[in-house]
Amino acid sequence: MVRSPGEGPKGVRLGHPDVDRYLEFVGVRARHNTLLATAFDLKVFFSVVAKEPAVVTTADIFDFISIQRAPRQGARVVRLEDGEAGLSARTIKRRVSSISGLFRYLVARGDAGVVDNPVPYGLTSRRPSPRPGRSAPALIRTPRTLPRVLGPPEVDAFVAAVRTCRDRAMVLAMLLAGLRRCEVLGLRLCDINPGERRLFVTDGKGGVQRYVPVSPRFFAELGEYLTAERPEETLTEQVFVVLKGSRRGEPLR
Repeated sequence: MVRSPGEGPKGVRLGHPDVDRYLEFVGVRARHNTLLATAFDLKVFFSVVAKEPAVVTTADIFDFISIQRAPRQGARVVRLEDGEAGLSARTIKRRVSSISGLFRYLVARGDAGVVDNPVPYGLTSRRPSPRPGRSAPALIRTPRTLPRVLGPPEVDAFVAAVRTCRDRAMVLAMLLAGLRRCEVLGLRLCDINPGERRLFVTDGKGGVQRYVPVSPRFFAELGEYLTAERPEETLTEQVFVVLKGSRRGEPLR
């Protein structure tokens, strides 16, 4: 997977003209992280199924799913949620969705030699729903599990185990403000408002901007980081940067 310097920040290519046109289409419609995930899923698929898109069959899709569900080499443990040792059902479902999206696009274009989507819409052993408008059964079923909520003692123990003020501030931003990982990494100095005890998220999920109130505990830890740990020679506006090594002072990725 390569990035094309002439294509801007969203230029991600796999080297096949039809697949690259689809990635360009995704890059215009979706967030950059979605584009990267889609490109990686397709790279994995065509590494396993070494065929041109026009000759991929439904049997190839089922074989790919079986390979993804097989235990990883050397794996000796299984997940509690589904009892399997291969990739999780959620990961496989996402990859199959990425593959299906590619073939739906190629069918719609009509110039790639693909006349049908080889990804089946549901389990072949089930009958289609008699009710119009209802979706077909899922090809990959994912377990429906409730999130495990940490108690205050567990949270305090985890935060205390984090070694730097920078990392503690990042954890508290996610814990106390509900920020996603990419939102934390995207915070700029101008997005922090200590006086009003809130953060401005400029690039949230779906491109939504919002103000988020945060506990003073976060700002206390952030202040320690900015005063004692953040390199003085840092030029970037990103709040959280690398503290050591050749990338010292550069934004965290």
